[in-house]
Amino acid sequence: VQLQASGGGLVQPGDSLRLSCAASGRTFSFYAVGWFRQAPGKEREFVAAVSWGGGRTNYSDSVKGRFTISRDNAKNTVYLQMNSLKPEDTAVYYCAARRGQYGSTWPEYDYWGQGTLVTVSS
Repeated sequence: VQLQASGGGLVQPGDSLRLSCAASGRTFSFYAVGWFRQAPGKEREFVAAVSWGGGRTNYSDSVKGRFTISRDNAKNTVYLQMNSLKPEDTAVYYCAARRGQYGSTWPEYDYWGQGTLVTVSS
């Protein structure tokens, strides 16, 4: 499966942004999808994940209550709605996919998109 992340940009603290992860190739509905991010000089970290059917989600503590992950399998797309953005959310955001159950560590994922940059700054 091929993944294409988009929707990043420059926003101010408190603003909202929605990222999209469009998939092509194999049957996307068989795959759990996660979002990860990597800030300059830091390790890649888990942000959120959604099960293959969309019924279960998981979030890191740092984004819980502010970010929402969802998916539309008819459109082969997963979304990450980010509200109340903070400067510490600045990073390159990656979407990733794996068959079966979602995970919260990046080695669990087999397919990766190219990343989209989110910058939160006043």
